[in-house]
Amino acid sequence: MASAAALAAEPAPPRYNTVSLQASAQREVPNDLINATLTIEVNDATPAKVADAVNRSLNAALRVAKAFDTVRARTGNNRTFPIYTRGNQLQGWRGRGELRIESTDFEAVPALIGKLQGSLQLGGLQFSVSPEARRAAENALITEAIAAFKARAEIVTAALGGRGYKLLRLSVSNGQAPPPVPRVAMAQAVSAAPAVAPPDLEAGLSTITVSANGTIEILE
Repeated sequence: MASAAALAAEPAPPRYNTVSLQASAQREVPNDLINATLTIEVNDATPAKVADAVNRSLNAALRVAKAFDTVRARTGNNRTFPIYTRGNQLQGWRGRGELRIESTDFEAVPALIGKLQGSLQLGGLQFSVSPEARRAAENALITEAIAAFKARAEIVTAALGGRGYKLLRLSVSNGQAPPPVPRVAMAQAVSAAPAVAPPDLEAGLSTITVSANGTIEILE
């Protein structure tokens, strides 16, 4: 009698009439997440004065943002660098700071941006699908992708004259998340003012895709 080790080492029988297939399902989902970047630039004689002015502006902006409960605000990149003349002489210092805001509240974000543009510049505004909405769409598409795979398997089986098929392998994957969709270009500098008219928002749509990849064996 063969030992258990010998049985375990016995190679699997070869398979014939195998076909690899791929099918996918997709749908357009409204972009429900807003990411905005506002910036402040300051020129002054010393790096300390520049940093102080940038920090004061960003701190004031954060205090304004705290009044908007549905908006997440945080500071971004903050740097100070020297400015030289054409003769390579130190002319002064320039500082740049960022405030980044994120929210699914399409009323609060433009209102907040309008308030902040009195002292900051709008560097960019982008739209994307939130992780929660993307996950819900992908979960719904899994069933559709597998159904499309089964339909394609039946077509291939019939075309090859098989009496049926056996599923050997199946994997389900989602496409890579596309980059956020920019909808507002770099804004021009805005002179200091109590508030600026809020921007109109057009979020657009993103396409979510789920793919089913697998291998079947055609039964004769």
